[in-house]
Amino acid sequence: MRRAVVLAAAALLPLLGGCVIYSNEGGEKISIVADQGTTRVEALEAVRKVDFDGQRLNVVVGSNGCTETSSFEVKIKDGEPAELTLTRRTPDLCKALVPEGVTVSWTYAELGLEPGQPVRVLNPISL
Repeated sequence: MRRAVVLAAAALLPLLGGCVIYSNEGGEKISIVADQGTTRVEALEAVRKVDFDGQRLNVVVGSNGCTETSSFEVKIKDGEPAELTLTRRTPDLCKALVPEGVTVSWTYAELGLEPGQPVRVLNPISL
């Protein structure tokens, strides 16, 4: 009996992890992760448009009204060009209609990139 309870609790634990929602009222937090050689499989956010101007990365993503720059973790793998991925870390549970999506943006300095450095975004494109 005790083993069944432990197994049931272990099976439910991953389901409970998706129930956390927080509000960041103190300002946006930027999360940038440099590749440390670890391999993790995560669903990449589909992006609608990517724009580099040599100083800034602007990405248009889908939104239900609550998506902001701090909703994403940016991972950069060094290389020529550097490879960049966006992973949504905060779900957008709002119910607004935003058919054109929203633009999230980072400076090259925030991303740890040199101005004008070539970068390739690995996220899939969704039109």
